[in-house]
Parts: sequence; C-alpha cells; structure tokens
Amino acid sequence: MKDGRRELVRFAPKGNNSFIEMVQGEVNNYFLSNNISPYATTGMWVKTVIMLFCYFAPLVSMITGVGANSLWLFWGLWFLMGCGMIGIGTSVMHDANHGTYSPKKNINTFIGYILEVIGGYTVNWKIQHNILHHTYTNISGLDDDINGTKLLRLSPQQPLYRYHRYQYIYAWCLYMIMTLYWMTAKDYIQVLGYKRHDLLVKQKVSFRQAIFQITWYKMFYYGYILVLPLLFSGQPWYFVLVGFLIMHFTAGLFLSCVFQPSHIMPTSAFQLPVTVNGVHHMKDSWAIHELANTTDFAPRNRFLTWFIGGLNFQIEHHLFTDICHVHYRKIAPIVKSVAGKFGLPYHVQPTFLKALKIHARMLRDLGRKPR
Repeated sequence: MKDGRRELVRFAPKGNNSFIEMVQGEVNNYFLSNNISPYATTGMWVKTVIMLFCYFAPLVSMITGVGANSLWLFWGLWFLMGCGMIGIGTSVMHDANHGTYSPKKNINTFIGYILEVIGGYTVNWKIQHNILHHTYTNISGLDDDINGTKLLRLSPQQPLYRYHRYQYIYAWCLYMIMTLYWMTAKDYIQVLGYKRHDLLVKQKVSFRQAIFQITWYKMFYYGYILVLPLLFSGQPWYFVLVGFLIMHFTAGLFLSCVFQPSHIMPTSAFQLPVTVNGVHHMKDSWAIHELANTTDFAPRNRFLTWFIGGLNFQIEHHLFTDICHVHYRKIAPIVKSVAGKFGLPYHVQPTFLKALKIHARMLRDLGRKPR
C-alpha cells in the first residue's frame, strides 16, 4: 500500500509464441473445429433452473406451511436451501458475473443480479473476484481472497501469530460462517476499503450509491429470508433462526471447501513482486503466475463438476474466465498438454477429499512456521 492506494504490480511480458498464446490458440481451435459456442449450452440453462428451484422451492414450501408439523422436515428445507445457495453461487451467479452465459452483456447482467437476491452485492464481488483475485492470485496485500481476516494465515508473507498454530482446527468453523458474514457485514467493510483505493470509480458507482444499494439489498434479503418464515412457517422464532443458520453453515463450509483447496496448497508459489525504481514487477507472466498458484481437483468426478460449476477445474477457469464452465472438462487436457510442452506446472489432485486433506496440512504448516 502507498498513500491509501494499491500500488501497481506489473507482470512479465508474455512474449511471442508463449504459453498463453499457444493454449489460447488450441482452445479456440477446439471450439471452431467442433462448431461449439464458448457460452452457455442448453444443459447450462437447465441447470440454472434446477439450482434456482433448489433454493426457492423450499422457501415457498416453508411459508405455505410445509414443515409446520415436523421440525426435522422444516430444518431439512433450510438445508436444501443451503444446497441451492451453493449451486447458485458456483453455477449461476459466478458465470453470469464473468459474462459467460451469453455474448449479450444485458443477459449476463440480469442473471448476475441473483447475487443480490441471495444477499450479496455484485459491485463488490466483481472487484474482489474478477479484478483482484483473478489478476493478483495469492499475492498478499492484493488478492482479497487471502486478506479476509487476521485469524487465518493463508499466505507465507502474512504475519504469523501464536494462535495460528491451531488454525487447521478452527478454520473450518470460520469457513462455516463465511456466507453469513458476507451477507451481514462484509459488503460494508469492503466498500469502505474499495473507496479508499478508488476501485468503486472503475465500476461507475459512487460511495454513497454503494452504501444505499447495499442497505436496500440487505433489507430485501433479510425481509424475505427471515421475516416471511417467521410470519408464515408456523414454527417458533428460535427454530426459524436455527434453520437460517443451518442454511448458511451448509453453504459457507462447502463453498470454502471448494475455493480454498484451489489456491491455498503446498504447490502454490505465493511469489512476491520485486521493486525496481519504485515499480513492482513479477518475474513471471500473468498466465504462468496463475498456473503456479492454482490447483485442479477431482477432474473425473462429474457430479461434483456439475454441482460446483466446474470450479474443480480452477486452472481452466483462471486462464479462460470468458468461457462457460460447462466446457472446462473438455479443454482441461488441452491446457495440461500445452503446459507440459513448456515445462510448466499443472497441479491437480485426484479427489476432492485428498485436496481438502492437503489444504488442511497447508493450514497447519502456515500456522507453525514461515515458509
């Protein structure tokens, strides 16, 4: 940081006949030769309907009295809403806000507003995810995905405190409250930081507009997600509150377990820029930096791929954010092959559980010693 602004970090030039040029060429050739659009397929639109149904159908069931006579059924409906929230976050909102549903911007924008419906704020998400995370992956101080809280040390460059020794144990509890924190306080805290760093200007939103919009969206969200069940579900307020927490704990834990093993791994490089004449330079080009700091997992698990929006193919997502996730499984062998030709790393774990196990080990190591 300098004078309240994020300093510019420059990546090395990609060069001629580089990795990114070759992999882009081969992936483009895949779509052209097979006459396939890189945007959403019919299957993607069907999945969108399914994910929305998984979220809204249980809510409608609750406020029409289903579950009034069965506490376990009532809480089961909240759990299903948590699953729907996961699906919307990974398979609907995520692709829409990357612009991969359609070449028409207004269609992507319209679908992307589902984030506001489930309690978030699109402007903040695009800054944190599309700009900061995808550009500066694993660079401490710039990637907001690893700068969330001092309770977790997610990078070797971050300060090490005594309590981090136990983070591999308590991290999962923090993961559980991830979406709950997001839907309450995080957007307000983020917008204050983004104002200081002039990041709202690029989104064509003033600070006052952002605060008003966040407040309005939060009121709408808590109005339907809590007030309606309190009034019409037939359950006491404390059972409604428990159900609400079940939904968020389900979504928060699972979403964190999808995102964290993609980057917080022993294989990730966590490079820092070198300062020359006041300018911060990365030794690698952007594409090579992404390869060095990203991990795929469970590439053969088709249901997991379907449910989490292809985010187990995180390398492909980072290199091709303009391609709908339904195509990642097909282009992954192309990316791996080209990386091999250039002698570059292509990190992949065979299963979801193994990726989580290694991530837990990484949390333990980060909490005990500087890397």
